Amino acid sequence: MSTPPLVLAHGLTQNARCWGPLLPALGDQRPLHPVDLAGHGATPVTRDLAEAAHRLGRDGGWGAYLGYSLGGRVALHLALAQPDLVTALVLIGAHPGIEDADEREARRRADDELADHLEAVGLEAFLDEWLAQPLFVSLPPEADQRAERMTNDPAALAATLRNLSTGRQVPRWDRLPTLTMPVLVLAGEHDDKFRRLGRQAAATIGANACFEIVPDAGHAAHLEQPDHVAQRVRAFLTASDL
Repeated sequence: MSTPPLVLAHGLTQNARCWGPLLPALGDQRPLHPVDLAGHGATPVTRDLAEAAHRLGRDGGWGAYLGYSLGGRVALHLALAQPDLVTALVLIGAHPGIEDADEREARRRADDELADHLEAVGLEAFLDEWLAQPLFVSLPPEADQRAERMTNDPAALAATLRNLSTGRQVPRWDRLPTLTMPVLVLAGEHDDKFRRLGRQAAATIGANACFEIVPDAGHAAHLEQPDHVAQRVRAFLTASDL
């Protein structure tokens, strides 16, 4: 059987060109297939995460999947919906869903307001504010892929903020133990929220999952420490014989 490609699913406001030095660091062990998620690059907006996951699977095909943040949530939905398509799963800073209904509703409202704000101020000003968030405080400007983010369509991004909001995501914690493929969950050392969520997610999945901390990194661990992340992903896929 041929070596499965590694399909890469980016984060919100990014696109398939936003992997920086991670791609060359991953090397030539296997084909690399970065894709544009729904509402990013040339890919149309979708109504919800389930539809976005279906589109990711259609565009990515059979292979191992690496998803960061929003891309991790979409890749997780794909792995749950079409497990035969996903040979292995790598999640970086990904959320399986907000379980508390009140918190979920608050997040939905916040993301709707954020989408309204994007439409009001425009993409350039919005990205200034987006990249100034505490989540990205340790991401240096030379690694933030801002020029690539600016090529996205602001109206499509606003729709995606609303439609794929964590506030509209059905929590998937109860489905995590059904994942049978090897799973690697990564979180940056300084990303307290996703370090906690990642450790919990790996424990909930079970023995086929492992959780690792990326040293000296925040939320965008793969952009801050691409060599370390690439080494861990390569080792994981090799150990999984995938």
